[in-house]
Amino acid sequence: MQQQNISISTLVDMYKRGELRLPEIQRHYVWRATRVRDLLDSLYRGYPSGSILMWETDEPVPTRDSAIAQDTSAFVGRKLLLDGQQRLTSLTAVVNGEPVHVRGRKRPIEILFNLEHPDGPPTDVIEVESDEESPLSAEDEFDGDEEDADEREGFHEKLSRRTFVVASKGLLSQPQWVRVSEVFGNNNDGQLLQKAGVKSFDDPRYQRYSDRIKKLRAICDYSYVVHVLERTMSYEEVTEIFVRVNSLGAKLRSSDLALAQMTSRWPNLLRQLEEFQDECEQSWFTIELGQLVRAIVVFATQQCLFRSVATTPVDKLKKGWEEAKEGLRFAINFLRSNAGIEDESLLSSPMFIHALAAVSRVKDNKLTGDEQRKLLHWLLVANARGRYSRGSTETLLNEDLAIIFRGAGIEGLIDPVKRQFGRLHVEPGDLAGRGVNSPLFSLAYLALKANHAKDWYSGLGLSLTH
Repeated sequence: MQQQNISISTLVDMYKRGELRLPEIQRHYVWRATRVRDLLDSLYRGYPSGSILMWETDEPVPTRDSAIAQDTSAFVGRKLLLDGQQRLTSLTAVVNGEPVHVRGRKRPIEILFNLEHPDGPPTDVIEVESDEESPLSAEDEFDGDEEDADEREGFHEKLSRRTFVVASKGLLSQPQWVRVSEVFGNNNDGQLLQKAGVKSFDDPRYQRYSDRIKKLRAICDYSYVVHVLERTMSYEEVTEIFVRVNSLGAKLRSSDLALAQMTSRWPNLLRQLEEFQDECEQSWFTIELGQLVRAIVVFATQQCLFRSVATTPVDKLKKGWEEAKEGLRFAINFLRSNAGIEDESLLSSPMFIHALAAVSRVKDNKLTGDEQRKLLHWLLVANARGRYSRGSTETLLNEDLAIIFRGAGIEGLIDPVKRQFGRLHVEPGDLAGRGVNSPLFSLAYLALKANHAKDWYSGLGLSLTH
């Protein structure tokens, strides 16, 4: 394995030219703006930020599109980026001022640099707990709640101690905050300094601001240690390295690793999953990629844990996917038509779709009227009580899947809920002090909707679509 030191500016150019491609085993771009903010802060301070892993190959390996548009050329080499996608995509977006494309939407990553930041180590410790699903969620330094004037003033004081923040209109109106992308894209320090209020060389801020702008641009000179795997390696071996690297670093969820193991043996699986995602979106249901991977596992192995994916034959996985699609279609239709659940936001857990899908396949999509009522009763009670929201989610789902697949009948699903919660009926005290995040809120909404309640102001029937 070769090892090279390559600067960020060179890596960004390689990424933009299309010399660095993403193999199909890679996941989507998932970093939120706060992760990009923290990366820039580390690079600005010269802190280590990991290494890059790529594979140079002539093998025809399935690839996926990057979150940033890449050039195509028949004359560039073929390198596949195995580790470092989130960092390089973020840096390319910020350095070039380009938006990221995620799930058909486009948005720039706007990070601001504080020309008046304090010297020395960071005074405000920022902890990142985990990746979020999409960088397109509402994201800024504020939590969105209304604050009183004193609290707001204190928060601005807190931001003034940071070197980088996620952009907001309020901060952009203050001269000491400049867009990071503007610094990288503009070599004319005079314009930047003038916008910051520096009018002459005699201004005491001139040298300090100039030095800090120069230090910010020097991020492009930061060199990553790049490990390049040999051309002689097979795609299966490279996939194993990818899984080991990401599982040891706990950077990916188990569903991401399972998907990588599947796609190394099942080309173009990702495209099939994304096409099915689009089909579900037409019914206003968003099913995450990880849940589709879990659905394949459920129907291929009759349990929901990912640990058996690597040893499950591809033919069995493919058969499981065909079963999963039929089951999930039934689940969505049952949720919408029988339960009045218009989209996934009314479910206390996405795991319910797997139980419903399993029932549909065991019953070959032919449920009697009595079975429909029993399934609806279980769904509403289990959803309101948060069946898959407490304890070990996978253990609870496996308990229900075992009941379904061994043919114990739909009525058998209600007993575990009784054991888990003690009683099934809802009492007035259960609702006291509960808000919109309680599963009982969804039940109340569905009950009102089933009784043809209307909005008091508009007179429209209740619906999530208006």
